[in-house]
Amino acid sequence: MTRGQRGARIVPVTQTRFVATTIRRDWREVYAYAADPRHLVAWASGLAEARVSEDPDRPGTWLADSPMGRVEVVFAPPNDLGVLDHTVRLPDGVEVPNPLRVVPLGDGAEVVFHVRHRDGTSDEEFAADADHVARDLEALRRTLESG
Repeated sequence: MTRGQRGARIVPVTQTRFVATTIRRDWREVYAYAADPRHLVAWASGLAEARVSEDPDRPGTWLADSPMGRVEVVFAPPNDLGVLDHTVRLPDGVEVPNPLRVVPLGDGAEVVFHVRHRDGTSDEEFAADADHVARDLEALRRTLESG
């Protein structure tokens, strides 16, 4: 196991699955919506089940009640490239990096999440995680295409 920022443990990865959806909205609009952590509750049920709030003592660190318990989320700085990478610090202190991209696709966007099979998780848990991400991306698509 390696160490990340602030000495946190980072779980090694053994495999990656790319989960994607297309959204019929300009990629910049998709990025702007998905980059706002306050919107996570509307579409990212695997990460946020209830209110998401910024830690008043650590700007840029967001606190969320998740299926895993209370987690901390730190996103990549705002950018013009559609990079929404974020690191989730689990209740046990393990940091999980999550690559997420919003890329132009014609008049719309493709959102691609890199689901990683972390050491210590079963193939079934990895598959369930990828399925959950697919449902979350579908919720993002429905939210943005209906609005």
